[in-house]
Amino acid sequence: MSSQPTTQQDEPTSEQETVVDIAGLGHSFGDLDVLGDISFSVEAGTVACIIGPNGSGKTTLLRLITGLLDPDTGSVTVADDGDRRVGYLAQQPAFRPQFTVRETIEFYGTLVDVDVDSEAILERVGLSAVADRRVDALSGGMMRLLGIAQTTVGDPSVLVLDEPSSGLDPTMTRHITDIVGALAAEGDAILLATHDLRSVERIADTVFVIDRGELVATGGPEELLAETDTETLEDALETLSRGDDAVTVSAGLHGGESE
Repeated sequence: MSSQPTTQQDEPTSEQETVVDIAGLGHSFGDLDVLGDISFSVEAGTVACIIGPNGSGKTTLLRLITGLLDPDTGSVTVADDGDRRVGYLAQQPAFRPQFTVRETIEFYGTLVDVDVDSEAILERVGLSAVADRRVDALSGGMMRLLGIAQTTVGDPSVLVLDEPSSGLDPTMTRHITDIVGALAAEGDAILLATHDLRSVERIADTVFVIDRGELVATGGPEELLAETDTETLEDALETLSRGDDAVTVSAGLHGGESE
C-alpha cells in the first residue's frame, strides 16, 4: 500500500466545492430499516469510497443519491452545474447489444439532449480503439469502461459508481481505478461503492464506512488505519463492523457517535 492515495490532498483547494450534501438520510423497505440518519458531503475533484459488509446499505444509499429512490427522511442536494445531475453506473450495466460503443454514447447524449463528443469521451476511458465494436462483443472489463464513459455524458456534477471493478481481473481493476483517479483529477466528484479495498487505499480521498445502515466512520484511508490501529483497510473494516464493539473514528465523523 502506498503511504498516500494518488488523489488525496492534505487540505481542500480553493477550487473545490461541495457537489453532494446528504443530511439525515434514512430509508426503509416496509418494516426493514435499511439506512438511518446518514449525513456527509462530497467535494469536486475528490474520490469518496463507500465501504461496508454485504447488506450494509451501500447500494441503497447510491440509489437515493441518484434519485432512483426517494428518502423516507432527510435530503440529498446535488450541485446542478451540467446538463445531467448525476452520472450513474449500476452494478450490472445493461446496454443495447446491437449498438456499437460509439452509438451507445451518442444514445445517452440524446437522453440528456446534448451534443456529445463520443471520441473524446471514449478516449478518456481507453475505448477509442473499439468505438465501432458492438456492445455484445465487449469483454466484461470493456463493458464496465463503457459504463463509466456513459456516466460522463452531459457533464454531471458527480459520478456515482456501484462496484465498477467487481469480478474483474487485477489488470483491468487497476485500469479502472486509474481512470477513476484521472476523472477526479480533472475535477469530477466520484462517489464509489466497492469491496475492492486495495483500490480504495490507492485512490480514496475520503472513505465512508457503512454498517447496518449507519455511518460508523469517515476519514482518509490513513486516518482509518491510525484510529483502528490496523495495517490494512480490510482489518480496519473488520474492526469497524463489529456491531456493539464498533470503533467510531472521530476524524470528520458527521452526527456524532454511531447508534
